[in-house]
Amino acid sequence: MKSIPDHIVSGLDILFVGFNPSMRSSETGHHYANPHNRFWKILYKSGLTPCILDPSEDYRLLGFGYGLTNIVERPTKAADQITKQDYREGSEVLKQKIQYFKPNIICYVGKGVYKEFSRRKQIPWGKQTEPVVPGTIDFVAPSSSGLVRMKINEVVDIYKQLNSLK
Repeated sequence: MKSIPDHIVSGLDILFVGFNPSMRSSETGHHYANPHNRFWKILYKSGLTPCILDPSEDYRLLGFGYGLTNIVERPTKAADQITKQDYREGSEVLKQKIQYFKPNIICYVGKGVYKEFSRRKQIPWGKQTEPVVPGTIDFVAPSSSGLVRMKINEVVDIYKQLNSLK
C-alpha cells in the first residue's frame, strides 16, 4: 500500500494531524476516505468548512487555511498496527514539518496521536497548556473514526473550539 500526499503549506491556520492513512485512503490517494470516517462531516458541522467535502476534494482545505498530514505515513488496517518505531520516526518527521511550515494550530485528530507525539499521559480535549513545538498551539480533538463511541454532537462541540483560536 502507498502513503498519501500531505496537503501543507507555510502559514496555515490549522494543520490536522491524523494517525496514518487507512487502507481506503491508500487506495484512493485521499485523506479520510473510509466511508465510516466522519472527518468531513465534523468539519462542516463545526463551522470549519462551508460544505461537506468529498475525500477527493481534500486538497481544497488549503483554500480555507487548513492542511493535512499524519504522524505515520504507512497505511494500516487499524491504528493498533502502528509500531512504536513507526511513531518514533513519524514524530521526528512531524516535528520537522511543524518547525518548517509553522502552522498556527496543530489539531491532533485523536488523543492517541498526541500521546505518541508529546509523550504526555494526561491529555484533556481542546487547547493544551504547552505546545510540543514552541510558537504553535496544540489542540487535541477526538478521532473522527466511526469506531469512536462519542456522539457526533459531542465531537463537533470540541472541534467548534478551533473557530475561536484561528
